[in-house]
Amino acid sequence: MPVVVLKMKKGASTDQKRRIVHEFTDTLCTTLGLDKNLVTIMIDEHDLENIGKAGKLRCDP
Repeated sequence: MPVVVLKMKKGASTDQKRRIVHEFTDTLCTTLGLDKNLVTIMIDEHDLENIGKAGKLRCDP
């Protein structure tokens, strides 16, 4: 039972999230020979002010 947690910035549309879930699931099932009912994808969205990279917040220029 794989669980994939995707952490990303807020802003993706529902259609984009549907595509992400569909394609991640297909890839896992094809690669690992799994039934799609065993795959869970969790999308964890964050504002840029809550994401740091290279020593600074992503919301900073």
